[in-house]
Order: sequence, then C-alpha cells, then structure tokens
Amino acid sequence: MPIQPVATRRLYMQIADQIRAIIGNREVAPGARLPAERDLARQLGVSRPSLREALIALEVEGLLDVRVGSGIYVSRPGERPRGADLDDASGPFEVLRARRMIEGECAALAAKNGSAAQLRAINEAHAIVKREAKHHLNPLDADRAFHVSIAEATGNSALELVVQTLWDQRMGPLYRALETKLEYPAMAADMLREHKAVLEAILDRDPAAARAAIRRHMDMTKKRYSKDWKEFAK
Repeated sequence: MPIQPVATRRLYMQIADQIRAIIGNREVAPGARLPAERDLARQLGVSRPSLREALIALEVEGLLDVRVGSGIYVSRPGERPRGADLDDASGPFEVLRARRMIEGECAALAAKNGSAAQLRAINEAHAIVKREAKHHLNPLDADRAFHVSIAEATGNSALELVVQTLWDQRMGPLYRALETKLEYPAMAADMLREHKAVLEAILDRDPAAARAAIRRHMDMTKKRYSKDWKEFAK
C-alpha cells in the first residue's frame, strides 16, 4: 500500500472542528449564543487569537454569526449562505507574524540600500494613503502600495514577491472577514501614525529604526485584531 503524507491542519481549523462538532451534536441550539470568547478559549484550552480565527472561519462557512458588541450565535438553518472553503487559507495572526518578520527586514534594507527615486516612491505612496484615508477607514489598495514600495526599495525581487504574496493572503476571505468587523473611525489615523514612523525611519536612512517601526505597526495591528468584540460595539 503506498504511503500517503500526513496533512497537518492549521490550528484554527482544528479548533473550528471542535466547535463544529459541538454545533452538530446540538449541544448549542440554532440561534443560541456561544459562551463569551474568553470563556470559550479557556474551555477549549487555546489562545484567544487562535479561537478568533476559528470563529471567523465558521462565520465565513455559514455556521456562526459573530455580532460585534453582542456575541457569537449559532446560525439557524438557511440563515446564512454557505461560504468559501478555507482549508488552504492562512490565519490572520499567522499572516501578521510572517509580515512582521519579512517586512521588518524589508524596511531595514530599504533604509540602507534604497535609491533616492525609490525613497521618493515610498513617500509618494504614503501621501496616497493619507489622501485615501480621508474617504475610507481602511484604504487597502493604497496600504498595499505603500508596503510593496518598501519591498521594491530593498533591491531584492524575491523579497518583493514574498511581500506581494503575503498581501494576497491578507486579502483572503478569512482575513477580510475579521478585519471588516474591526474597522472603526480611528483605524485610519492609527495606521497613518504607524506608517509615518516607518517612512521617517527609512528617509533618515536608519535601518534599526525602520525595522522597529514596521514591527510596532504589526504588533499594534495584532493588538487591534485581538480586542474584545464589545469594544467595537456600534
């Protein structure tokens, strides 16, 4: 018999399987609210970020309805359409960890090696983010262009491709489903302050400060994504 490789499911999918089984066994009735996120994480013995990824995955799948400021509810049959298949999707916090590592080094290299023209391009990309942020809480296209322009300034096309690939993951249904719930008026202002710190460090030709600024940007993003749902009540 041919030996088949063992597939390792992402942690959030394993957690989702447990919650899916609870729902399937009718331990929680359709329309009922699940325990609070903190309590559910403790019961399952998992971290809240991993649990949050699982909850959002189940919402995308159509089994849960995450209501910011209210709670997490089991969807009634036919209440929500069947969502996308997420088996190959990276979790948002997984993407953030990768971006923190890769883009931190990109920022340091851009500060060290970027040409004058490349640094002008980063500055111009930041100006576009500022302009777009006046109209959108989360100007994704401009945000992407800013980060990619930094990768371009490394002079390493492979790093540029990695950053673009991470952004493709960032635009996936799981990441966007989580992010959309956390869009709020101060989000753009927070992002702009963090981007400005990155820009200034690169323009100052300070690799260590540029690396630290990107890492802080990712750390603050993770913190925003980890806030209690109640803090985002409308």
